[in-house]
Formats: sequence, structure tokens, C-alpha cells
Amino acid sequence: MSSALGSVGVTVPRVKSAAFFDLDRTLLVGASGSVFSEAMREAGLVTQSIPGEKALYELFNRIGETLPSMALARQAAALAKGRSQADVRRVAETVAPRLLELVPPFARRVIDSHRAEGRLLVMATTTPVDLVEPLARALGFDDVVATRYGVRSDGTYDGTIDGRFVWSVGKLESVREWAHANEVDLGSSYAYSDSVYDTPLLSAVGHPTAVNPDPRMMLVAAARRWPVVHFDVPAGVAKIPVVNMELQRLLLQLARPAFIPFANFDIDGTHLIPADGPAIICGNHRSYFDVMAIAVTVARTGRPVRFLGKKEVFDAPVVGQLATALGGIRVDRGTGSDEPLRAAADALAAGELVAIMPEGTIPRGPAFFDPVLKGRWGAATLAMQAKVPVVPVGLWGTELVWPRSSRLPNLLNVTNPPTVRVRVGEPLTLRGKTADGNTKRIMKAIVDLLPAEARTKRTPTADELRRSYPSGYTGDPTSESSRRPGTD
Repeated sequence: MSSALGSVGVTVPRVKSAAFFDLDRTLLVGASGSVFSEAMREAGLVTQSIPGEKALYELFNRIGETLPSMALARQAAALAKGRSQADVRRVAETVAPRLLELVPPFARRVIDSHRAEGRLLVMATTTPVDLVEPLARALGFDDVVATRYGVRSDGTYDGTIDGRFVWSVGKLESVREWAHANEVDLGSSYAYSDSVYDTPLLSAVGHPTAVNPDPRMMLVAAARRWPVVHFDVPAGVAKIPVVNMELQRLLLQLARPAFIPFANFDIDGTHLIPADGPAIICGNHRSYFDVMAIAVTVARTGRPVRFLGKKEVFDAPVVGQLATALGGIRVDRGTGSDEPLRAAADALAAGELVAIMPEGTIPRGPAFFDPVLKGRWGAATLAMQAKVPVVPVGLWGTELVWPRSSRLPNLLNVTNPPTVRVRVGEPLTLRGKTADGNTKRIMKAIVDLLPAEARTKRTPTADELRRSYPSGYTGDPTSESSRRPGTD
């Protein structure tokens, strides 16, 4: 099989491996069929709708491919009889920009990583090649393995399928034929699909991945220990099958003061959190309860948020797995790795909210009571590089719910719960050139949101100092004030 895109000037390099991507519910959020159908009607190539067409597409989006839906796809060749191939290709060109909008952000990251490593990029789909070639070209793919319709000498479809119906085992055989023709080793190649009917293809490559898997593919992936990813959320984020809902969106429904009776929330300014688009939430750090306080605050917007957290959180049993499933980004400052900032940058590029505590850790001892907050430079650096706003958040009283000296929050204090005060400030656009100067600006904006008592220097009591240290703390309190700022 020759290169489907060779005629448009794409040179296919000779490499040993390739990355094969299914289209619907894998490279795209949902099905392409509804987009193509609408475009065909707009162009006058289709005058009637299939009875129950919208319901069929909705069912496909929910549970993926079914035998009846594939039977209809096979019959589409007969329905296309007499239609001009050139007209269909023109419609496909107009549809490509619409389909690009359905490509989830993290799919592009995976595509780019394979391209950077020199692998051929191949779209492997049941959808007719005449419809998907423009999209494949726009995404920078090297080739397409797809169903082909027979074409008569006058340029119209003859109502037959030319060669295999590229689905299930037929897709595998077509990919094998393509790999042989292009000297590609499937054992070192990658494949991505949502459908259980692509199990033959995924089983044939060395690196299979289930993407947004349908319920049956979820079981197959679990049994075979294949990775499961969702291209519309960061790696590791869990989603609920069938309803295709991110786990954090469900838990956001529980992040309400009514479900946290051991704390009394006083929250203001949530309207200042952007309703859409990327932003960095920056709050001061007083307690392990700070994350919950910010979650309750952001939950009022209905948006998920990605927290950067210390590795100790992610290493903890149960809590660590939950933090990852909710989109948390692990930070291990001891390694000096910039991977957390890259992960946060990816989330911002995908239009998400990222939450960072610029102080890096909860201050201890006398530093906890210092009215001047000192922050690390990571948040400012990230905001400057990504060119996104910073939303300051002032937290006060979280340490009364969960003091640093305690391993657990005071869950029993429901008759007289302490007040947790949260204030959201105006988003900041960082215009300075240095991370140090912008970090100071962020920290000042946070301080300005705190109550007056937070901005007054005082000598803490012995009991207050005790509560500011972790349980079993044996460090040097005099060194705590010099821990920050820093470059990470």
C-alpha cells in the first residue's frame, strides 16, 4: 500500500516504528460522523437524514462502537453510490478545521512526542480515506490506513468497498500490509484506540494504549495491563467509564461546606477566578487543609484544578493514588527536575487551572508568624513563560482545622467549627522581567487579601509555636526563616 499522503508532498522517512491512532473517541472527542453528516447536508450531497441518526451518534459517544453501528458504516459505501468523489473530498477539506477543534489537547502532546522520536504517524480508521485525509494532513500525519470506496471511471463511487473494510481484524490486516510495505516493525510500534474491536491491532504492537476506553475495552486493558489514558485530561487523571466524566468533577460536587461540618467557610471573590482559559491559582500555605480550602473555593466555579504537591503526598498510600487520579502534579525538589513545571505548563496550554503554593512548604516556628511572605520562584516563572494570569488567594484559619502538629484534621469539632477565611483577588498579569520581582508581587497580593492581624508582627505564644511544628520535629527553628525564596 503506497503512502496516502505522498501526493501532497509529505515524505515518509524509513524508520522501524510507527504510532497508529484510531480516529473517533481517540484522536477526537466523540464521533466525526455527525460533523461529516452535517457538512454533507450543507453541501447538498445528502438530502435526508438516517432515522435516529442523532441518537446513534450519542450512543456511539457514550459506549463506543457496536455491531449495529459498524453494520451501518459498512453499508455507507452503497449509500454513496453515484456521488462524486471530488465533491466529497472538497467537503472533507472544509470539515478538517472543525475536526481539529475536537482534537483534545493532550493528544497533540503525544503526537508531538512520537514525531520527535522519529516514528511514522499513521491514522488507522474505519472512516473512508477520502474524508479523513485532510485532517491527517493538518495534524502532520505521515499516512492513513482507512476504508476505501470503489470509484468508477467517471469519478463517482460505485457502491462497493475497494479492498478491506478497515475495522477489527480487517484493520489489523490493513496495518500489517502497510507496515510490510513501509518496513515498519510492529513489535516496536505504538497503537492507540478506544474500541474493544481494535483489540487485534493493539495486541499486535509492542506498545498498546487504551484511550478513553469503552466499557469492554476497559476490561481488556485491565486484564492485559495496558495503559489507559484520556487525551482530554493530564496523564494519570481518572475518568468514570460510560459517562466519561473526570473523577474530580464528580468529587467537586462533594467539595461543599455542607459536607465539611468541622470547618466554617467564609469565602469571597470566586467571581474573579476565570470562567475559562488557563490561570495559576496562588495561595499562602498555613496547613495541610489549604488544598481543601482552595478546592472548595474553586469548586464554586465548576472548574477542575491541577494542584502541584510535594512528593510525600503522592507517596502516601491511598491518598497518593487519589491525588494522581485528581490530576495532581508531583513535585520532588530533591531531584532538581523541571518535570513538574513542564507538566503544569502542559495543563495551562490545555486551558486548565493550576494551583501552586509559592511558599513551597508550610512555614515552621517563628517563620509561620512572619507577616512578610517569602515565595519560591516557580509560580512566577511558570506564569511568565506561559503568559497566563495569576489569581492570588489569601487563606486564614486553615491551621485551626488542621494544625501542623497534628497528623489529622479535627474532624470532631462540629459544634463549634473554626472559621476558614478565603479571599480571591484580582488576577495579576506579570509584566516584570525577573522571577524574583514577580514572586514578590504575587506574595504581596496574597498578603493584601489576609486580615489585618496577619500583617502585624507579633511574638507567638509557646503553644502557638508548638502547633506550628510537625509532630516529632527535631530541626533547627532558627533556620526556618532562611528556607525561602528559592529557584524551584
